[in-house]
Amino acid sequence: MSNWYVSESDSWYAPLRQDAPVETKKKKKSRVWLRALIAAVIVLGLIISSSLLFPNKSAETKPGAGGSSPFGQYILPPEKDDDDTLPDDFRDFFDSFYTGTDNEKTVINIERAALPKSFSCTLAPAGEELSLQELYRRCAQSIVAISGYKNGKTSYSWGTGIVLSEDGLILTNTHVIASCDRATVTLGDDEVFEAKLVGADSISDIAVLKIEAKGLVPAVFGESATLEVGDRVAAIGNPLGEQFRLTLTDGIISAIERGINYKGHSMTLLQTNTAINEGNSGGPLLNMYGQVIGITNMKMMSSYSSIEGIGFAIPSDTVAKIINAIITEGEVRGRTSIGITVGEIPEAARERYGDKIPASGGLYIVEVAEGSDALEKGLKKGDFILKVNGVEISTTDELKAMKEALSVGDTMRFTILRDGEIFEVEVMLVDTNDVYG
Repeated sequence: MSNWYVSESDSWYAPLRQDAPVETKKKKKSRVWLRALIAAVIVLGLIISSSLLFPNKSAETKPGAGGSSPFGQYILPPEKDDDDTLPDDFRDFFDSFYTGTDNEKTVINIERAALPKSFSCTLAPAGEELSLQELYRRCAQSIVAISGYKNGKTSYSWGTGIVLSEDGLILTNTHVIASCDRATVTLGDDEVFEAKLVGADSISDIAVLKIEAKGLVPAVFGESATLEVGDRVAAIGNPLGEQFRLTLTDGIISAIERGINYKGHSMTLLQTNTAINEGNSGGPLLNMYGQVIGITNMKMMSSYSSIEGIGFAIPSDTVAKIINAIITEGEVRGRTSIGITVGEIPEAARERYGDKIPASGGLYIVEVAEGSDALEKGLKKGDFILKVNGVEISTTDELKAMKEALSVGDTMRFTILRDGEIFEVEVMLVDTNDVYG
């Protein structure tokens, strides 16, 4: 579990936060490693087991307290003091440098619905540009509220959903209903329906529910691949609970294909300055043609400074593929996983630890997952990967690309450095769901 998550108050963010790490004062040292650490923590620690994963813990609030929503918060690590130095053992350094992977499997005990295999989520070409008023009138009717309950009604989570079909297929985030044993869907006219679970994927954070309704207005999905930085977008959702249902906010696309590391897992997301908050989870990010081009699921927070206008959404191109897999099979299969979490090595660490770590290149193994062939073959936390299939490697992107070019059941040959010794290990790729689903 990550130790970057802080609980500064009992606000509605608190259920998702954890205690900040205890910092100890050490002798003054150059700020070179400090700058490298802060910059690298944001972009490194990419998990190679899967291209997409999201936390599976949901917030809990007692009924009557206004409701709460589990919401992804990418929280920057606390700033280090200038007189901090690197620890004596490189393992201690990497333990504080990288967050581990949340390997706890998502459990959802909501009653299952039959698979509606005839449905398919398709992406439509752009149409006529709309004003914000026109967009809201057209799209708000396809947005619903999701309540997920645990232990009957003793605690619940709150989020947003999107109508997929006129007969009651509903899209939301997996983390909204994680650990729940029942869920309800509230339409714009306040009519409430009991929901069944068609399927959920914790890796991509996409879930599909089914309610017994007719005559709903399905949302139209557009192509996220056509987006450019600066394109105008809007979000409609249910931030902070019942009181603010169907809130409209707007902004622009701030970045495309933003890789975000959350609790050791990586998601490739759209970045936007559109205001999104707890309760927006599972709702749409819309282009100005009234099409869903993303599913809002995460925002950036900080334990030491104010951050505004950095929110994220799962691209519609990804969402459509996941929906169609869930609709036809009830789950998503075929994504390759090595079963390891790795990180790149900053130059400050090479300077500090000398021949104990690679002089150049290489990746550090942060964690090895239970149920993986990597664990079975003896890979360990603290090992360094020098080569893959005989090719020297130094970035997580390189390893990710090599993995994704292969299929479940294929093997990769790793050249490993451990305690000064170099040896090779051949690891079979497994299905991501088998170790992280």
